[in-house]
Amino acid sequence: MEIFKTPGARAAFALAITALIAVLLILILDDAAYDWIKAIHIMAIISWMAGMLYLPRLFVYHCDAAPGSELSETLKVMEQRLLRIILNPAMILAWILGLWLAWNANWFSAGWFHAKLAFALALSGVHGHYSASARRFANDQNTRSSRYWRMMNEVPALLMVVIVILVVVKPF
Repeated sequence: MEIFKTPGARAAFALAITALIAVLLILILDDAAYDWIKAIHIMAIISWMAGMLYLPRLFVYHCDAAPGSELSETLKVMEQRLLRIILNPAMILAWILGLWLAWNANWFSAGWFHAKLAFALALSGVHGHYSASARRFANDQNTRSSRYWRMMNEVPALLMVVIVILVVVKPF
């Protein structure tokens, strides 16, 4: 089919199918859907984190590539596809399913959840910074050094550590 020839269309279709499966699991399995939704949520988080750790590494290489060079143009394509096909759909799915899990488990009044939510919002802010930066790279307007991107490469990992500890340990 013509519509599935672009990576963005395939990504949107995959996200829609995953969301449909999640909705069907909730409707069919009712209370038993929780573990299935949690499994899909974890897969979305893993995909999101993989992209969040990889994209700034591409930016490091892009800083060293001459604008207009073959390497620069290849990195632009890689960065845009990573965002459209993996990062954006994974983040959307992680948020939707995560909020459903929190609502279903009645976590909105838990202190640890408020902290976790704040760190998840911070991770989403980093995602937004990466998206804006990819647009700047696409327009050959990057002003950041490769050293900056090496440091930014660590931010999602640090946020992930805190989020996982909050979710697993529930310290308060």
